Amino acid sequence: MTNEKKLYRVPEEGMLKGVLAGLAHYFNVPVKLLRVMVVLSLFFGLFFFTVLAYVILCFVLDPVPANRYQDEPEATPHELLDEADAVLSQSEQRLREMERYVTSETFGVRSRFRQL
Repeated sequence: MTNEKKLYRVPEEGMLKGVLAGLAHYFNVPVKLLRVMVVLSLFFGLFFFTVLAYVILCFVLDPVPANRYQDEPEATPHELLDEADAVLSQSEQRLREMERYVTSETFGVRSRFRQL
């Protein structure tokens, strides 16, 4: 079975028509982040474009089918912090490995051979 992502409006989670909630589910980002971005775009010269896009999406997007997003477990802040900590730990480990290689004699010898 294919797991196709489709863009829907989610009126139950939205402030007006649920367009931003649908976009948040589609792009897997927090709804509050999209709301802040939209408000900022309204103030920084994109008022007409933002309002026009929102109105068009209100009419073009279908409402979400029943039970579409209920099977997605809501991540708790503690789980999100644990996930971020794991990603940062992995990145730090990779950075240490790169630093170890760059400061090694092997790297110096290889770079001198490339210069010849």
